[in-house]
Amino acid sequence: MDLIKNTIEFVKDQLKNAEGGHDWFHIERVYKNALLILKNEECDETVVKLGALLHDIADSKFHDGDETIGPKTARKFLETQNVSQETITKVIEIIENISFKGGNFKKTTTSKELDVVQDADRLDAIGAIGIARAFNYGGFKNRSLYNPEILPNFKMNKEEYKNSEAPTLNHFYEKLLLLKGKMNTETGLKIANERHEFMEQFLNQFIEEWNGKK
Repeated sequence: MDLIKNTIEFVKDQLKNAEGGHDWFHIERVYKNALLILKNEECDETVVKLGALLHDIADSKFHDGDETIGPKTARKFLETQNVSQETITKVIEIIENISFKGGNFKKTTTSKELDVVQDADRLDAIGAIGIARAFNYGGFKNRSLYNPEILPNFKMNKEEYKNSEAPTLNHFYEKLLLLKGKMNTETGLKIANERHEFMEQFLNQFIEEWNGKK
């Protein structure tokens, strides 16, 4: 039995109709990021791989805010694969603690595996891909691109963040530009620095064009 291969096929099937920023290709990119970071970290490779592949198996954003569906779906699948309870527990802890949730969420556990997968996921939220995903999701939710009269809200609680209908550009200031400072690993931070700089260049260009200066 090839556990990773089976997991990939399961995730592809589960996410075949997912929104473009949270589909299989997002999972694949996070998986590749995790493998890259993993080269410089000492931790359980199987847990990292499974955590990366299953971290968004049922994102609460697309399930009426229910944060229990993802862990339940992952656990049920892993049990069919005869994965040890110890490994399942570690993977579930990654799924339950990986999300940004407005920046006010405190992880209930820490592990090197969680650090690696969280960095891998955050890297896919910034840089060129992050910009594309932000506007893709904004279009999916029918949000405006930008409204200079609606300022970013830096003091949102978890529920306010989850229910926000603010323009897409606000999301950069409320979350995406903050991620570089939240990286857990040296490799993740190194990659994040370059992607962060690209986002800043994009935002400067966007505002200049918006104001008719370029």
